[in-house]
Amino acid sequence: MPYTPIDTSKPHSARFWNYFVGGKDNYEVDREIGDHIKEIFPGLVDVAVTSRRFLGRAVRHLAGDQGVRQFLDVGTGLPTADNTHEVAQRVAPDARIVYVDNDPIVLAHANALLTSAPEGRTAYLDADLYDPESVLEAAADTLDLSRPVALMILNTLGHVADHDRAVDLVQRLMSGLASGSYLVISDSTATSEGMIAASEAYNSSGAVPYYVRPVADIAAFFDGLELVEPGVVRVTEWRPEEPGPAGVDAYCGVGRKL
Repeated sequence: MPYTPIDTSKPHSARFWNYFVGGKDNYEVDREIGDHIKEIFPGLVDVAVTSRRFLGRAVRHLAGDQGVRQFLDVGTGLPTADNTHEVAQRVAPDARIVYVDNDPIVLAHANALLTSAPEGRTAYLDADLYDPESVLEAAADTLDLSRPVALMILNTLGHVADHDRAVDLVQRLMSGLASGSYLVISDSTATSEGMIAASEAYNSSGAVPYYVRPVADIAAFFDGLELVEPGVVRVTEWRPEEPGPAGVDAYCGVGRKL
């Protein structure tokens, strides 16, 4: 694969988020905009941390309570602690996980993701959310798409500016999965002036823009699916295992394909 230089002159969403969740795979430009946004809206740190905790709870629920053994994680981002495969394989060592991203920075860290319990399998695809059919075709080398799969799209859909297009992409991915599959989504939401200001500051930094949406738009991703209780709620309110900060500007949901 040809070498793609990493641009460290502009903030980058994966590195920026990595900084907010306490990772080390970021550069000064990412930390500078991160610190600036912390001054504007300190609550974004809570969004990052609690969204990551939601990932863990959702995967444990699906692998443990629902017996899901296959996960398709689209928009992987940079690895930190408790990645999808680590959480799933603690519950079910035979779980199979496919990570999907098309970012050279994430690709450079892919080896950190390509680990697996001996009973299971983990793979990484250099593929694009905007081409769902190719994602599914490539994922089929690792996953059995005739059996249920949990599609994870966490803190990724904000990169798709047009909401109708984002819904279409999600629906096309779900259409290729078997009945009994699940959709897991979390994202930042335009639910406070602080979050909206933080989004505007980030988008004016030179980074690829990330758009926050109203809660109704997050709920629309689950149209046609059976929502798992408690429905579309703040990430701190989805089957919490411990108290979390109040009023976090991030919502999530898990839906089952009938």
